[in-house]
Amino acid sequence: MAMDHERLVRRASGGDVAAFVDLTRRFQHFAFGSALALVRDFQQAEDVVQEAFVAAWKALPTLAEPAAFPGWLRGIVRHHAFRVLRRKQLHAVPLTEADDVPSDDPPADHILEQRRQAAAALAAISELPDTLREPAALFFIHECSHQDIAAFLGLSAVTVNNRLHAARSQLKQRMLTMVANNLHSQALPDDFANRIGRLIETRGDMVEALFDPAALPDLMTELAVSDEARKRKVTVQVMQRSGSGVVRGIATSPIEPLPKGATVLNSRRRSNMPINQVQLEHLLPLLVAATTDGRQSDKIVETGIKVIDVMCPIRAGGSVAIPGEFGTGITVVMEEIVRRISKGGDPVTLLVPYPPPSEIWPPSLDQDYSIAGWLKVDGYSEGTAGCVQTYFVGGVAGPWTAEKLAVLAPVDTVVHLARKMILAKNYPGVDVLTARSRLLEENRADADHLDIAARAREAISALRIADETGDSAADSIFLERARKLQAFFSQPFFVAEPFTKRPGSYVSRADALRGCREILDGRHDDLPVGAFYFTGSIEEIRGGRALA
Repeated sequence: MAMDHERLVRRASGGDVAAFVDLTRRFQHFAFGSALALVRDFQQAEDVVQEAFVAAWKALPTLAEPAAFPGWLRGIVRHHAFRVLRRKQLHAVPLTEADDVPSDDPPADHILEQRRQAAAALAAISELPDTLREPAALFFIHECSHQDIAAFLGLSAVTVNNRLHAARSQLKQRMLTMVANNLHSQALPDDFANRIGRLIETRGDMVEALFDPAALPDLMTELAVSDEARKRKVTVQVMQRSGSGVVRGIATSPIEPLPKGATVLNSRRRSNMPINQVQLEHLLPLLVAATTDGRQSDKIVETGIKVIDVMCPIRAGGSVAIPGEFGTGITVVMEEIVRRISKGGDPVTLLVPYPPPSEIWPPSLDQDYSIAGWLKVDGYSEGTAGCVQTYFVGGVAGPWTAEKLAVLAPVDTVVHLARKMILAKNYPGVDVLTARSRLLEENRADADHLDIAARAREAISALRIADETGDSAADSIFLERARKLQAFFSQPFFVAEPFTKRPGSYVSRADALRGCREILDGRHDDLPVGAFYFTGSIEEIRGGRALA
């Protein structure tokens, strides 16, 4: 057991938050017992332990010997406990009366009385009016400062002071009139208990906070960080829930460094602010660095998805965005990519610009709608697995026009999903004319790939123009090959098997490029367009296993 906690201490000293969370779980009862023996008050002991663990997280890199962690932690607990005790008025007694000084161990009846008092306080707070209950819960239960409360509730400091004064008056009256046998039947409807987190660190515009793992803020939720020094709050949008209670978010405005351990409140409101190019330029290097650990190359990460591998290939160590409207399969494409490449050795940073609530997807208009909840219902992950780190950022309403897509300029690969592609029954709904990859734009792929991608884009562009203008003079054979190519880019997904009743298909990049070249060269002019639709490789098509 000792060796086990030493290993956790070493990992936590290096910044591993999950390891420190494990340490807090293992030592929380030990720390609480030490604190309670000194302060003799349940609530104060809980406060001491919370402060002690925050202090321990900050100071852990200075601990030279991991085996000394229990004694070191106990020293921190005692230090914070003595700070509490020094606030109390001490009563001196003569040395001759030392034998009459009570033991440090609290008697059983004292502990029971403390519990009754705590229950009475909770019940009393629960009966306060709405305007007073939230400030009182934050102040008396969570030890939030007046500034914290003002920031979290959007109130002025004067209003907070007035409401806390009114709450104190009502609490005194209620506590006097409460009946003892009714105390334990009262429960505090205080949802702040699971809404309070602590700041781990800030890096540029990126914020990391620690919450109860059983009550994590939802993706795209708005958080408020209390900046005590500057008497303000900093608003943060949750991008990722990386496990062990850690969430990562982006500050919605430029921020100064915030102190570790600062109070963070989950507002439970969804943030609909779209990310802008300036934010993305600042944020993306941080996200990519966290994912890749400095590993980046021009190697193509093969997904086995034809349209992506040919028209918007993914770069090893690079970034990928999947913009689209509701109903274009954003999370389907995200999950498919993650399942296909997460077990490989090439790190990838994935961005999902999530659309704001829309009538196209009515559940999103519900105030209780949960992005993470719907992903779970569909059997999907939140996109972070293996070598893939996924972040949800603010998307835009309606179609992604060329102007809106320009916001994603810092991203290496853009897999643009368009509603018109879905309406034309092209699955996945990637628009090859607006999807892009830096590997192709900057001629970093091999010459054959660059040539085939350029020919494919030219053919589908001509097809799009002919369909929109009704041009009868266009080269019919050329357009027929373009239709076959567009159909060839459709493909069954593994994650969609329960819905399509078709097994997912994997087509290597080499086979996908060969198939495109042969279609454009007329090698398969004898086959109808339908033979190419929603299938895999050319071999499968020629074998007659495609949908007719």
